Amino acid sequence: MATRLCCSGLALALFLGGCAVGPDYEEPDVTAPDAWTSAVEIELSQQVPDLEGWWTTLGDTTLTALIAEADTSNLDVAAALGRLKEARAGTGAAKGVYWPSLDAYGAWSRTQISEESPPGNTVGAGPSDLWQAGFDATWEIDIFGRNRRTVEAATAIWQSSVEDYRDVLVTLYAEVAANYVAVRTLQSRLDYAINNADALKDTAQLTQDRYEAGLTSLLDVTRALSNLATQRAAIPSLEADLNAAKNRMAILLGMPPGALHERLGAARALPDAPDDLLVGLPADLLRRRPDVRRAERELAAQTARIGVATADLYPSFSIRGLLGLESTEWGDLGGSSTTWNLVPGFRWNLFNGGTTRNNIRIQEARAEQYLAAYEQTVLGALEDVENAMVSLDRERVRREQLQVAVETSEQSVNLVHTQYISGLTDFQNYLDAQRSLISRQDELAVSEGAVVQNLIALNKALGGGWSPDRIPEDLLVAGNEEVAEEDPE
Repeated sequence: MATRLCCSGLALALFLGGCAVGPDYEEPDVTAPDAWTSAVEIELSQQVPDLEGWWTTLGDTTLTALIAEADTSNLDVAAALGRLKEARAGTGAAKGVYWPSLDAYGAWSRTQISEESPPGNTVGAGPSDLWQAGFDATWEIDIFGRNRRTVEAATAIWQSSVEDYRDVLVTLYAEVAANYVAVRTLQSRLDYAINNADALKDTAQLTQDRYEAGLTSLLDVTRALSNLATQRAAIPSLEADLNAAKNRMAILLGMPPGALHERLGAARALPDAPDDLLVGLPADLLRRRPDVRRAERELAAQTARIGVATADLYPSFSIRGLLGLESTEWGDLGGSSTTWNLVPGFRWNLFNGGTTRNNIRIQEARAEQYLAAYEQTVLGALEDVENAMVSLDRERVRREQLQVAVETSEQSVNLVHTQYISGLTDFQNYLDAQRSLISRQDELAVSEGAVVQNLIALNKALGGGWSPDRIPEDLLVAGNEEVAEEDPE
C-alpha cells in the first residue's frame, strides 16, 4: 500500500512538475528616448562607444597604472567580491531543496528493567543491549513550485550581486581618475599661486625702492605688502587640499595615507580630454549600466518571492523513509535485523488567521516598490548622461573664454607695469591688474581640471569600465548551471 502511495505521489509530482504558483517574471517594458537631447544639440556622435578601458583615451600612463593597481587592491572591490561569493553560495544552498535530505544514524543503549516495573515486563532480567544503525530520508515533492520559486529568487539575487560588483568597478575607476585629476589640478593651482607670490614679492620690492627714492607714497608699499600676504595665505590651503587628495588616492588603492606622496609629488600636466566623443543611444545605456541591471534583477527576485508566499496556500507533499538495522547483539546486525518504514504524506494549513494571504500582499507590495525603484534608476541613469554631456560641453566653452581672459590679463599687467614705472598711472591700477590675472589663472586651472572631470563623469554615467570577462569564471556558475552573460552591446 505504501509503495502504491509513493508511486502515485511521484506520478503526481511529474504531472505537475511544470506548475509553479505565483506570477512568472517579465522584464519591465521601459521605453528609452530615441536619442540624447543634449547629444543632438552639441553634435556628439551617438555611435556605440568602447567604454571598457575609457581611461586609456586620456593618454596618461600614470593614471592607467593607478587604475590597474586599484583594480586588484581596492577594499570596496574586495567586499563586493565577497558579497558575490556569498550570493553564489546562497544559490547553491537554495538548489539543495531539490534533493532528498539523507541522515545516517547509529546508537547503542543498555537497559536494566526495574523489579518494580508494571506487570508484563520481564522482572528481574539482566541488563539488555540494543544496537541500531541506518539511514532516514525526507524529500519534499515540489508540486506547487515553492522550491523552484525560492531558487529563482536566489538566482536573481546572485545575478544582482554580479551587477553590484560591476557597479563598484565603474565607481572605482571613475573615482581614481577623478581624484588623480584633482591632484594634478591642485598642483597646477599651487604652481600658479607660488609663481604669483614671487611676482608680487618683486612688486613689493619695486614699490619699496620707489618709496625710498621719493617717487611714490608709503601707501603703495603697504598695498603691495598686503597683496603679497593675501597671495601667500592662499598657498597653505592649496597644500592641505593637495595632501588630502594624495591620501584619498592611497586609500582607493588600499594603501595607508602618505603612501603615494612621493610617487605623485612631481607636478604633471592634466590628462588629455579627447574632442571626439561617442555616447551611443539611450537604449544602449539600459543594457550597459550595472545599477540599472541590478535593479532589474532585484525586481525579478521579488517577483519570485510572491510565488514562494503563494505556495503556502497549497498543501506540501513529502516522502519520509527509514532503513536500518536493530539487534540486541552486535554480531546479529544482519538481514534478519533489518527495519524500515515509508511514510508518504502531506501537510496543509487550512487556517492561520489570514497570515498567508497577507504575506502574499506584502510580497506584492514590495514588488511594486522594486518596480518603482527600477524605473527611478532608469530615469536617474538618463539624467546622469544628459547632465554630464551638457556640463562637459559648457565647461569646454568656459575654458576657452578663460584662456582668452588669462592672455589679455597678462597683457594688461605688462602694460600697466610700464605705465606705473613711467608715472602714467597710479599703483591701484597696477594692483587691480595683478589681482585680475591671479584670479583668472586660478579659474583657468580649475576649469581645465573640470573639463577632464566632466569627461570622467560622462564615462561613469555611461556605465564604462566593466567587461564580462572581469569576473572570475567560477563565480559565473550558480550551482551546476552556467549563467549566460548578456552582451551589453
